[in-house]
Amino acid sequence: MKRAELGLTDLPYREVVRVAVDTPQHSGLEGLLDYASEQALAPGSLVRVPLGKRELLGIVWPGTAEPTDGRALRSVAAVFDTLPPLGAHWCRLLDFAAGYYQRSVGELASAVLPPQLRELSPAQLAAKLRKLARKPAPAERPVDPVRPALAAEQAEAVDRIRARLGGDDVKPLLLFGVTGSGKTEVYLRAAEAALAAGGQVLVLVPEINLTPQLEARFTERFAALLPQPLAIVSLHSALTPAQRVQNWLAAHLGTARLVLGTRLAVFASLPELGLIVVDEEHDPSYKQQDGARYSARDLAVWRGHDLKIPVVLGSATPSLESWQHAESGRYERLTLASRIGGGALPRVKLFDMKSLPSSAGVTTALTAPLLAALKERLARGEQSLVFLNRRGYAPVLHCGECQWKSDCPHCSAWRVFHKRDRTLRCHHCGFTERVPRACPNCGNVDIAPIGRGTERLEEQLGEALPGARVLRIDADSTRRKGELETQLKAVHDGDVDILVGTQMITKGHDFRRIRFVAAVNPDGALFSSDFRAPERLFALLMQAGGRAGREASGEGASEMWVQTWHRDHALYQALARHDYVRFASDQLAERRSASLPPFSHLALLRAEARTADAAKAFLDAAAALVRHEHVLVYPPVPHAVARVADVERMQMLVEAGQRARLQAMLREWVPQLIALKREHRAIVRWAVDVDPLAI
Repeated sequence: MKRAELGLTDLPYREVVRVAVDTPQHSGLEGLLDYASEQALAPGSLVRVPLGKRELLGIVWPGTAEPTDGRALRSVAAVFDTLPPLGAHWCRLLDFAAGYYQRSVGELASAVLPPQLRELSPAQLAAKLRKLARKPAPAERPVDPVRPALAAEQAEAVDRIRARLGGDDVKPLLLFGVTGSGKTEVYLRAAEAALAAGGQVLVLVPEINLTPQLEARFTERFAALLPQPLAIVSLHSALTPAQRVQNWLAAHLGTARLVLGTRLAVFASLPELGLIVVDEEHDPSYKQQDGARYSARDLAVWRGHDLKIPVVLGSATPSLESWQHAESGRYERLTLASRIGGGALPRVKLFDMKSLPSSAGVTTALTAPLLAALKERLARGEQSLVFLNRRGYAPVLHCGECQWKSDCPHCSAWRVFHKRDRTLRCHHCGFTERVPRACPNCGNVDIAPIGRGTERLEEQLGEALPGARVLRIDADSTRRKGELETQLKAVHDGDVDILVGTQMITKGHDFRRIRFVAAVNPDGALFSSDFRAPERLFALLMQAGGRAGREASGEGASEMWVQTWHRDHALYQALARHDYVRFASDQLAERRSASLPPFSHLALLRAEARTADAAKAFLDAAAALVRHEHVLVYPPVPHAVARVADVERMQMLVEAGQRARLQAMLREWVPQLIALKREHRAIVRWAVDVDPLAI
C-alpha cells in the first residue's frame, strides 16, 4: 500500500510508539503499527489513532518501536490519560492468544474490549469514570449469610485450593464432582479465601442464562463482605453497551473484586487477579465459533500459569483433554464423589424401543410406559423433566403425494415447522416464511409434520396428561428479555409439573423438586461423523440426569429414563452405572489408537464461496503450500451443512503429532493464505480454526 493511501505526513514528534490497531486482513498491514507521539506513553495506554480515513481505538503495545529511518509517521490523535494503562500481563495474554489462534493482536484486542469503549473520546471516558466514582453505596449493610457446613470431600478440596493461593505451584486443579456434589460451595469458599488475600476472582460459566443464577449465589454470599458499589459484576454479551463498559471499567480499575461472565470474560482486565474458576469446563460454549476462534477454558489455564495463580476447572463430566491431563499428572484432580445432603444419583433406566409392539407409522416419542411413569410422578406431586435436543414443532413438513419437504432454498438444510406462529424457519440462515396452505409443488392440502421438536412434545404432553402444568424452555420460548428468569422461577416455585426443553435446561440449574428425567430420541449422536459426538452426548445425558434427585427427601427414588434403540451401546451402559471414569477410559483408548486429540493436534481451514468448486480450489491450493513433513493434510470435504445463506462451505483438516510442529506450520501458512485469497477472488471468506471442536 502506498504511503499516500495511508495518509502519511511529515510531522515533528518526540516519541515513536507501537500501537495495536484493528487493521483489515486484506490490507497487508500485519502486526503492530508505528505512530508518532508528542509524549512518552506507557505500554497498555489506550489511544485513538488515524488509519486511512478513519480514526480507531488502539493500544500502545510493550516493546521498542523500530527506528524510523526517515519514515513519515502519523501522530497519535488522542490519549485516554484518565484511564490507567492495561497491565503487562493482559498484553501477554493477548499476545499469546493472537499468536496461538493465528489472528492479529489488534483484531483480537478490538474484539475483546467493550464495543462502546471503541466509540468514546477521552473526554467522554473521563466523564464515565467520574460517574463511576460517584456510584452510591448500598443504603443498608447486608446481613451476613449462613454458610453451610462442608462435607469432608468439599473441605479437602477447599484446603487444596487455599494452599495454592500465593504459592508457586501453577498446576491447574480439576474439580471432578458428580452433579449435586456441592461444587458451587467449593467455588464460593475458594473465592472467599482469594478475596481475603487481596486478589480479584474471575468465575467463568458457559451460558449467559446461567450467569444471573450464579451471580445471585455469589452476591448473597459476598454482599456483606463487599458492600462497595460494583464490587461484584458480570460480563457477557446480553448486557447493554453501557452496562458492559461500566462493568469492564470496574474490573480494570480494581473496584470489582469478583467478576462472573461467559467466555469473553477471560479477557477481562483484572490487575489483581488471584483466582480463576471455570464452571462446567467441558462445555463446548467456551470455544468461540467465529472471528478469533479461541478457547476460553484453555486461555484461563494459560493465564493462571502466567500469573502463578490457581485455576479451578469444575465438571461432573470433564472434557477428555482435561481428564487426560489429570491422568498424566499435568493437572491435579480433586474428587467429590457424593451428593450433598444424602441425595442419591438418579437410577438410570434404559428403555429399549425395540420392545414396543410393531405398528405402522413413526413410533411416538411419548411411549405408553413413559406416560405411565410421568402420571405416577404427577400423582406424587413431583416435578419431571423431559429432554429433547431439538426445538420447534417438527424438523420438517412433508407432502405424501409428491414427497416435497420444507427445505431451505438458501441452505442444505430443512426449515423447521414452528406451530405457534405458523412459520417455517431455517435455524441456519434465519429465512422464515408462513406455512403454505397446500404443497407448493403439487397443491396437495394434506401436508404433515415429520419428526418432533420441543414445541410438539409440549403439545402432546398437554393432550396426554390433561391437568398437568407443562412448561417449555428453549431458545424460542425465551426470546424476550426476562422470560427465562420468569420461567425458571415458576419451576423453582413448584408452579410447573413437567418441564420440557433442550440442552438449555440441563446445565447448572439447581432444580430441587425434579425427581424424574426422561431423554427421548438421543440416539442420533451415536453415529455422527464427528469423533467428539459421543463425548458431548454422554456429558449432556449425565447433566440432564443430574437435575433429578438433588433434594434427598421424596417418596420414591429419583429416576432417569432414556428411550433408545441401542440399549446395549457402551455409552448407555456407562451412563446407567454413572461411570464417567470407564467411559473416559474407553474413549481415550479409542482416540489413542486413532491418533485423535488429545493424542494429536488439529487445525481446520474453512473456506466459503458461491460455488463448491471455488471453495475446493482454494483449499487444494492451500494444501499445496504445506511443506512440513510432520504435518498431515487431509483432502477437502464439505461442511456438515454444506450450504448456508447461498454460500458453499468446505473444510480441510490439518493434523500434527506435536503442538509445536502444528504451530510452526501455521505461522508460515497463514501469511501465505492471505496472499492466496487475492488470487482466489471467488472466496467469500476463509478462516483457520485451531483446536476445532466441531468437525
